[in-house]
Amino acid sequence: MPSYAIGVAPRCFALVPCAGVGLRAGAGGPKQYALLGGRPLVAHTLAALAGVSELSATLVVLAPEDTQFEAAVPGFGSADSQWTARIGGETRAQTVANGLDELLARGAQPHDWVLVHDAARCLLRPAWVRRLIEACADDEVGGLLALPLADTLKQARLGRSAATLDRSDKWAAQTPQMFRLGLLRPALAAGGSGITDEASAVEALGHAPKLVPGEAENFKITWPGDFALAERLLASRDEEAMR
Repeated sequence: MPSYAIGVAPRCFALVPCAGVGLRAGAGGPKQYALLGGRPLVAHTLAALAGVSELSATLVVLAPEDTQFEAAVPGFGSADSQWTARIGGETRAQTVANGLDELLARGAQPHDWVLVHDAARCLLRPAWVRRLIEACADDEVGGLLALPLADTLKQARLGRSAATLDRSDKWAAQTPQMFRLGLLRPALAAGGSGITDEASAVEALGHAPKLVPGEAENFKITWPGDFALAERLLASRDEEAMR
């Protein structure tokens, strides 16, 4: 494990990779700007993060050619803790790595925590972020929100079920994923094509991230049908708020 300064209280930064094109969602453009409940997906995501007082700042990493963000989230950047950078890479891992460099340039330190969150997990609630921060604050490695698999897990072969797999130790990874900047940066730099999220990069260095129970609502909008489900969940939240 890297060594960190003793007695220096770490800060928490959110990093939102927002440079993808979201082809699978069928939204006719980057899915982070598709409307959900009358607002772009990423606006919902950033509103949730803005409700987490434990975060010192939130950095949104955009594609260099992005021309939509300011119109999608008007007013973001007006606060000193709201940052953007058009330095997205060709892959999610490169976008996050570039974002970590930006955080360092803006004064973040290796011992500080970085919470990487998918822009398309737009049903995030501040309480879930706090749950992760509280669970990992004293952890040597860090961790991620995740869900134990509830469904029977099948192994496919040529479009047919070839075997049933043991799901007792299987979890579905979510975000945020929370790691110290000084650990995550070299982990991503050392990662190869098998890196699918921040936790997998940290695992490749021999560490075991903590699994913090998440919520089924914290799903990533990926397919066209996900929009309808998210709309229904947002509507139910609005109804709860009016009671």
